[in-house]
Amino acid sequence: MTANAPDRYAVLGNPVAHSRSPAIHAAFAQQTGQALVYERVLSPLDAFAGTVRAFAAAGGRGCNVTVPFKFEAFALAPRRSERATLAGAANTLRFDPEGWLADNTDGVGLVRDIEHNAGVALAGRRVLLIGAGGAAAGVLGPLLAARPAQVVVANRTPAKAQALADSHAAWAATHGAVLGARGLQNPGTAFDVVLNASASSLQGEASPVAVHVLAPNALAVDLMYGAAAEPFLSWARAAGAVARDGLGMLVEQAAEAFFVWRGVRPLTAPVLQTLRDQVMAETLAAVKPAVP
Repeated sequence: MTANAPDRYAVLGNPVAHSRSPAIHAAFAQQTGQALVYERVLSPLDAFAGTVRAFAAAGGRGCNVTVPFKFEAFALAPRRSERATLAGAANTLRFDPEGWLADNTDGVGLVRDIEHNAGVALAGRRVLLIGAGGAAAGVLGPLLAARPAQVVVANRTPAKAQALADSHAAWAATHGAVLGARGLQNPGTAFDVVLNASASSLQGEASPVAVHVLAPNALAVDLMYGAAAEPFLSWARAAGAVARDGLGMLVEQAAEAFFVWRGVRPLTAPVLQTLRDQVMAETLAAVKPAVP
């Protein structure tokens, strides 16, 4: 690389061709005047560490990490942020000379979308978090830091939900939140905020839980977006809830990663609106009947 070449960043995953991160970070860079390029890098499933090291050796300054590599990314870095340590997973790596830093911006992205974009304060609310995998682990810590009255982790395998809750028990106590774990059959009722962090959307399920989990006018968020999220969102709307997809979280977590790398906070609202317009147009095009 020459001295004037822009800094390189990327999103690494498998699959990764669908990622909207390059467009988001290009918009952030233009908005803030930062000289960088952002790419997609497909990592073989059995060669993530080597792929990351090769990207860093070629001049990469940092990367985002998507499924299924967030746990491996955490293990690669000798330095870890508090939120990455709490999650045990990382979606952001920064290649510092003194040692790589692993961070997790998913949870703060979700909380910012809920509180700032959707206008729902989490403090004092009852929250149901569906799922106990990497997505749920990434968001639970920041959710608890927002000081809800209660968070229940519900999972098809209750023991997995309990393990996630146990790993966050001290954090929950520090922030005054009651944290529990349940199975999907009996998660509780009348939650103010219901978050779907499970794989149900990818499997085409409307919802992995019954409608009684929703309080009147509850906020129901699927961490997915586009066609994958639509069954859950339709289920929530039919029950009278306010339905929201994961686009806001996507943009907000990207903005936090941008700050981790560049020390600059971009404005998210215009980028989110552009992205939402694009996704809506793509969804309409997908369902538009063919002209004979």
